[in-house]
Amino acid sequence: MSQTEILLIVFITLVVAAAFLFLWRRRATDRIETPAATATPVEGHGVSDGAAAAVEDVVDQFLGVDSHPALPEATGPADPLTQIKGLGPKAQTQLGALGITRFDQLAALDDAQVSAVDAGMGAFRGRILKDQWVEQARHLASGDRAGFEAKFGKLGG
Repeated sequence: MSQTEILLIVFITLVVAAAFLFLWRRRATDRIETPAATATPVEGHGVSDGAAAAVEDVVDQFLGVDSHPALPEATGPADPLTQIKGLGPKAQTQLGALGITRFDQLAALDDAQVSAVDAGMGAFRGRILKDQWVEQARHLASGDRAGFEAKFGKLGG
């Protein structure tokens, strides 16, 4: 083996090890229970978070994937997202922080974008799939009130 091949193998091994350590550390912190009063979703800005983001970007380049898919942009005034069953005011605020303020934005999400949004939902992680927000948003974005009510129940307002 040439010296270049050895360096490449060492580099890839270090990247994989760093990614593994980041994921292991994240799982460990997810298991720490906090009192409900202090359990607010907080985005990390520490050194380890920056290092993990850098490792993720390098791994993305090697694998040829984009782990930060662009979300659809809003093209008008905000919709009352709380009409979606299972989406309350706090979840609407969290979606707004991620740049989602309209039914058509939610309706246009593909699987990768749904995963990206879900990852940013903090305390509401998992709700986008569990409560079928994208499917509900498709009905509401297209004005299909009857289809919405047939599948999800009476629409308020």
